[in-house]
Amino acid sequence: MIKKKIRLVSSVLTVLLAVSVFLFINRYNSSNEQFEPIIEDSLQVASHLPINREFGLAIDSFVVTKERIKPNEFLANILLPHHIDYVTIDALAKKSKPIFDVRKMVAGKTYTILASKDSLQKAQYFIYQPNAIDYVVYDLRDSILIYEGQKEVEIVEKTAAGIINSSLYLTLQENEVSPALAVRLSEIFAWSIDFYRIQKGDWFKVIYDEKFVDGESIGIGEIKAVEFNHYNTNFYAFHFKQGDNDDYFDEEANSLRKAFLKSPLKFSRLSSRYTMKRFHPVQKRWKAHLGTDYAAPTGTPIMSTGDGVVIESARKSANGNYVKVKHNSVYTTQYLHMSKRNVKVGQRVRQGDIIGFVGSTGLATGPHVCYRFWKNDKQVDHLKQDFPSAEPVLAENKAAFDLYLKEYKQKLDLIRLQIDLMAAN
Repeated sequence: MIKKKIRLVSSVLTVLLAVSVFLFINRYNSSNEQFEPIIEDSLQVASHLPINREFGLAIDSFVVTKERIKPNEFLANILLPHHIDYVTIDALAKKSKPIFDVRKMVAGKTYTILASKDSLQKAQYFIYQPNAIDYVVYDLRDSILIYEGQKEVEIVEKTAAGIINSSLYLTLQENEVSPALAVRLSEIFAWSIDFYRIQKGDWFKVIYDEKFVDGESIGIGEIKAVEFNHYNTNFYAFHFKQGDNDDYFDEEANSLRKAFLKSPLKFSRLSSRYTMKRFHPVQKRWKAHLGTDYAAPTGTPIMSTGDGVVIESARKSANGNYVKVKHNSVYTTQYLHMSKRNVKVGQRVRQGDIIGFVGSTGLATGPHVCYRFWKNDKQVDHLKQDFPSAEPVLAENKAAFDLYLKEYKQKLDLIRLQIDLMAAN
């Protein structure tokens, strides 16, 4: 009887133990099933954390050093302290030549070193930036790998306006706009406005792109539209691209650029070219001839090759009767040996206007005009100049230009000047 009770108790204990084990295992499995998704969720959250990237690299994984190249500093001076030996530096310089010659690194330019985060902190990457956008990456890890890249450029459309009191340059500075815009505007209107004759009270409105890299401005981009009031006359410029060429056009779809006439005479022959060494027929010696001679009968009309203002109309011993025309802030022309001058100083002339007549006054052996050409105050050979096209908006592009004109003309009208605000009050 006692033995039966003992067996019964033993069986019960065995069953209870089995049940306990089963429940434990089941609970353990159940616990694991609930825990695994938590691990996955944690990894998923971690994978979505923002990664600080620059030059296409996760720079948080490195010790970062940013410096500017010092005068007389070479690649070896930069990399040796970061545990890159001479042999590797020499190999890097040789391998880099087809992509970028390290000897052309310029003092003041930025470089970045990404070093390992261990106790040695050996350079893993060297990045050189020749400008704000471009960079060259030198991967110094297992084997030297060199490649180029560009930083992302953000383009922001901006507007500026101002009334000129002293100069366009200072007006832009006062309005916290890059003075570089003044140079760009002078180039756009070079054929219409002499920016050396800007007067107090002239005003402008401009819509332009500004370029940003890493949140910092790196300069003026495309100038999209301008309204410039000079001597109470409005001058417009609208940037428009047709085909592979882009240019600036006025509100009538005409190019703002005006090509020069190839010759100041309608009918002539080129008798002597621009040269740094020519035997002078009168002075009987070798000297530079900084002009182009066009032979024609005495009295042949001489035309101004472009729009401009007469700045000289006189007679000198060597030049004879001559006229000098300033076309804009870049170009000036001169016409020598005239038999008679037909314009006065200060007179405005248009392309093709008759400014004098062929003669042989001054040091000339026969009737001709010596045509001289200045670009940025330096005499050059006009036959070798690549003048911009004066082609208007083509018929097939006119509809697209009209839409652009309408959009940006409205934007210009919305820009308020101080005189507008005063009038409104």
